[in-house]
Amino acid sequence: MAQRAIRFPETTDEGIREATEKRGFSSPTAFIRHAVEQELSGQREELVGAEARLAASIEQVRQGMIPLDRAQQALFALVDSLAKILLTCIPEPDGHALAAAVAGAQGRHARLLKSAGQAMGDKSRLAMQELVKHGER
Repeated sequence: MAQRAIRFPETTDEGIREATEKRGFSSPTAFIRHAVEQELSGQREELVGAEARLAASIEQVRQGMIPLDRAQQALFALVDSLAKILLTCIPEPDGHALAAAVAGAQGRHARLLKSAGQAMGDKSRLAMQELVKHGER
């Protein structure tokens, strides 16, 4: 291995020692070797900075999604509770009236789903259709 003798101003040497400790290199020589190899290979600290900024942006988006996720869960819980109350408190019709009531309810249900689907975007409409198919099984 070739040897080089390099003289640095005191401020630069102090910076090298601080960077060595901060980045966990075993010695200032190891840090200098790493820095020279990075420079020769064309890799820059800019890439590390870009990765850090990208990771921070992703984390911000993830943090922004948490309240939306909670709101969606609360909405599903509310609809589920409402459905349970309705199913518990509304009595079913007797005998021959049951078939007519079921037929009417199916028609109203189809119109409700169509109306909800029209109010939603295409992807949401597909999600709604999947939910309906899952409920029919």
